Amino acid sequence: MSDDKNVQVQPSLFGDDAPAPSDAAVPAPARTPRARVAELNRVLNHAAYAYYALDRPEMSDAEFDRTLQELLALEAAHPELVSPDSYTQRVGGYVSEQFEPVTHAARMYSMDDAMDLDELDEWLARTDEALGATPERPVAYTCELKIDGLGVALTYRDAQFVRAATRGDGTTGENVTANVLTISDIPRALAPAGLARLADGGLGRSVEVRGEVYMPRHSFQRLNEDADAAGTAPFANPRNAAAGSLRQKDPKVTSHRDLETFIYAVADEAPIDVHTQHDFLAWLRDCGFSVNPHFARCTSAAEVHAYCERALAHRDELDYDIDGVVVKVDSFASQEALGFTARAPRWAIAFKFPPEEKRTVLREIRVQVGRTGVLTPVAEFDPVTVAGSTIARATLHNVDEIERKNVRVGDTIVVHKAGDVIPEVVGPVLELRPAGAPEFHMPERCPSCGSPVVREEGEVAYRCVSIDCPAQAVERLIHWGSRNAMDIDGLGDEIVGRMVEQGLLSDVADFYDRLTEKDLAEVWTGRQTVDGEDIVVGPVIAAKIMAQVVESKRRGLARVLFGLGIRHVGATVARQLAAHFGSMEALATASEEDIAAVDGVGPKIAASVREFFSVEKNVAVVERLREAGVVLEEERREPERPQTLAGLTFVLTGTLERHTRDEAKAALQALGAKVTGSVSKKTSYVVAGAAAGSKLTKAESLGVPVLDEAALEDILATGNPPA
Repeated sequence: MSDDKNVQVQPSLFGDDAPAPSDAAVPAPARTPRARVAELNRVLNHAAYAYYALDRPEMSDAEFDRTLQELLALEAAHPELVSPDSYTQRVGGYVSEQFEPVTHAARMYSMDDAMDLDELDEWLARTDEALGATPERPVAYTCELKIDGLGVALTYRDAQFVRAATRGDGTTGENVTANVLTISDIPRALAPAGLARLADGGLGRSVEVRGEVYMPRHSFQRLNEDADAAGTAPFANPRNAAAGSLRQKDPKVTSHRDLETFIYAVADEAPIDVHTQHDFLAWLRDCGFSVNPHFARCTSAAEVHAYCERALAHRDELDYDIDGVVVKVDSFASQEALGFTARAPRWAIAFKFPPEEKRTVLREIRVQVGRTGVLTPVAEFDPVTVAGSTIARATLHNVDEIERKNVRVGDTIVVHKAGDVIPEVVGPVLELRPAGAPEFHMPERCPSCGSPVVREEGEVAYRCVSIDCPAQAVERLIHWGSRNAMDIDGLGDEIVGRMVEQGLLSDVADFYDRLTEKDLAEVWTGRQTVDGEDIVVGPVIAAKIMAQVVESKRRGLARVLFGLGIRHVGATVARQLAAHFGSMEALATASEEDIAAVDGVGPKIAASVREFFSVEKNVAVVERLREAGVVLEEERREPERPQTLAGLTFVLTGTLERHTRDEAKAALQALGAKVTGSVSKKTSYVVAGAAAGSKLTKAESLGVPVLDEAALEDILATGNPPA
């Protein structure tokens, strides 16, 4: 395809001016650059894990991007603080253990972000300068909508579809082939029109294309209507629904979720006779892939601006979610000349949309009691539609946050969805504040049980001190069934609340020695049509949940410890305690000093654990769990090998004959080594297999020692680094 006008954005969809982006908050600064870098890395890694691994975003896109930009700026000013495990040195994402790992044909990079048009202009100016642009020979850019879905890589061999994988950590993804085969718009074979521009007609060749799996808005609405009818928890947004659907263990579930795709990229080594991005998109269509039609070729900053503004103004008219615009240098030759940073291409940038904001009226600040007794103020406001769904409440976190935002009951407030997911109160419209609007004060007594409320010195939270508080009981039971605890699918807030109200549950042991399928079936009433058959909903839900309850008995000690909700014991600490003590009995009888000596625990957590086991009621609950058959031991692993490679950093590149990269990585890590994906001056060794590429070249230029596979075998056999 030539550089003509037949690939422009459809003017019927994009036409008006867009509102200007807004700023987002970032974490409070630490005292020194080193401490701040450590803090920012911790925040980014936690947010990335919640987003990629759990499909439960905890930070807005804008806040995440601002945090990342601050980290990049700090590391640029203090290069000595850049470490191989910094978030800036890797592609965002996590690989689940639920699916077989897949190594991508080439790394799937993240993308740098522009949070406003000024930042976009700066990138365009740098890129124009790097490519020697002139008024007579401007740089051409392809603008594409940034689809809010789940990244996927599709592999075709001999023109036939053979495999699909999630993006994962950029190098390794999850094998989701069976689920992707249920998506109707993915071609099972490349069409002849596309093969004509593929070397050797695709025979004897592998091609890996990349894109997004998404759920259309109308399908998302129908999915949540079905969930509501069945009494199960609804999905937060189409992106979460798509991610959850693609990661189903049973492909039949995926097949009923109505997923679709947009494909827009290819692994670098694909032998295709195309030379520009817009030409490549046309080739993808010729192959039979679904390609988003709203892309445009632009040759000036003004044209790029206009595209971004129109996309933002008309995003609600689409049947799928977008969260920005991707701007790419159109010429593949120019892309190659610009290259990559450690985590992103220099030839592309994502212009991120600001969160959609709406005004509404704050009617009440209701105080909610959590499983650990923490009192959380929640804003209740007139329902308003934001980012495709209706919201009427949002957490205000704590009284300090209310004071900082200066919100009062009766205020007209601005709300948005952080990351287009989590409802959030931005602040009040002060000129519309009614006269006499009262300031908020935290209650002195628990709104659930009437017990005194305390605020410990140095803490921001107010807490109910009663262990018999019914509100805490509901939250503790919900937490017990959560994904990182006992993973009892179907235990939503409403159904647990009903069981507590009806006296079926009071503590976690009741799930196993008291709750029956008959009792549970009576909690939920109503009928639903399933596969053409009219059924009573209650028994269906009850059977599914009780099967999950039985299955949860085998989750192991770490999950039980986390599920018990011991104060300060999160999922990581629970795993450390389980690995060290091996059984609930050993932990329950350990001294506070022994517990504090566990790596990563310390005196504060140790005191909390001892306090938990000093309460007779808690010990009785644990004993009932044991009697019900809940596994209270952790599987013992083989003794660890001596950590002879501790302090050394390895990079693996190329194809190894005797190991997969994942196997080699695990073997090196078992000896204490750190294995990273990028080469730097701090890299100790690069292991180069066949067809090693740019990492080998960089290692040689930096003087990093390069090992062959025989040397790697020597290391793994002896446990010793090379002389």
